[in-house]
Amino acid sequence: MIQKLRKKFILISMAAFFSVLLVIISTINIVNYVEVVHEADELLTILSDNHGRFPKEPNGEKPSPGHMSPETPYESRFFSVVLDTKSDGVIQTETSRIFSVDQGRAIKYAREVVLSEDTSGFIDNYRFSVHPDGDHLRIIFLDCGRSLDSFYRFLLASLIISLLGFVVVFALIAFFSGRIIRPIVESYEKQKRFITDAGHELKTPLTIIHADTDVLEMEYGTNEWLDDIQKQTHRLSELTSHLVELARMEEAEETLAKVDIPLSDIISEAAESFITLAQAQHKTLSLEIEPMLTLEGNEKSLRQLVSLLLDNALKYSPEKGQILLTLQKQGNSIQFSVYNTTQSQIEKDCLPKLFDRFYCIDASHSSQTGGYGIGLSVAKAIVSAHNGKIQAFVDHDHSLRITSTFPL
Repeated sequence: MIQKLRKKFILISMAAFFSVLLVIISTINIVNYVEVVHEADELLTILSDNHGRFPKEPNGEKPSPGHMSPETPYESRFFSVVLDTKSDGVIQTETSRIFSVDQGRAIKYAREVVLSEDTSGFIDNYRFSVHPDGDHLRIIFLDCGRSLDSFYRFLLASLIISLLGFVVVFALIAFFSGRIIRPIVESYEKQKRFITDAGHELKTPLTIIHADTDVLEMEYGTNEWLDDIQKQTHRLSELTSHLVELARMEEAEETLAKVDIPLSDIISEAAESFITLAQAQHKTLSLEIEPMLTLEGNEKSLRQLVSLLLDNALKYSPEKGQILLTLQKQGNSIQFSVYNTTQSQIEKDCLPKLFDRFYCIDASHSSQTGGYGIGLSVAKAIVSAHNGKIQAFVDHDHSLRITSTFPL
């Protein structure tokens, strides 16, 4: 239990850190990329406004503050192609401001841009923009290789630094997680110890009360007050036993002795004893058990699981109600389900709470049936001890299905 809590704390902490880190790194790199594109588009706008050239004199003003400097025309590498929109012929090709692109390659890029029907974008490392001018189509390409290389280097560096930071934070959280969860673990251990000690302390007075009541019945005969004492004593004894069993199961969750057992036979044997009880209550219990299924588990605990789920189904099903127990293999797991009709409709929002201690959907009905809201908590502890998962479902109105899934 302690290891599970520690792993869960580390997982949640690292997931939160990873999410924050991902948002920060993504935001920084997206802003960086947008800035590269924005700067390139500004220069392309200047070139477009000047027919594919930089202005000789910006009239003492920077057309693009922060991006356009007196050195920009000499640092920038660009080329342009003018096409005739009617004949699709090449009217002009300007490649004098770039060494790595000849006229043939420039025309090839221009054809690809026309086919893509995009007005702006990237082709290789060149940012392009398309500018219609009457029957002509001017396509200007700006070499963004250095800017993109800088962007990619920053992206790689940020990813490496983030990865290193993630590893360091993981190591720190893993190191300190034991100390962080220690107060929670100590509180939980005290709670379990209290339940176990209280359960053992209550057994003696309950046994004495039960024995004294038997003596009174033999001496004075039975009456309604003695019957009530017997019923409530029996109920308290069962509740105490379940609380002690729940604490024991949670303590033994990781050390439960498990061997390969014939699960089909065990569940069939455990369920057979409830058929007569169901008939006595005018209810129908049906079994659909796939034969020859085996599981690595604890036989005593799994028999108790069957008893708990069938007892719960009998208690909360109406007269002439239907109860169905199924056991089948599904893929790489075994599914064990107990279905029963119910007297009242169960809201789906209540289903996860069914496995909480002392939770009862209908407190008055639970009092009448002798239920105390602890059986399904014990069932959950048994399933968890077998690395399984237990869930509650409502197939239709006035029904409940408890399904336990065990991995093979």
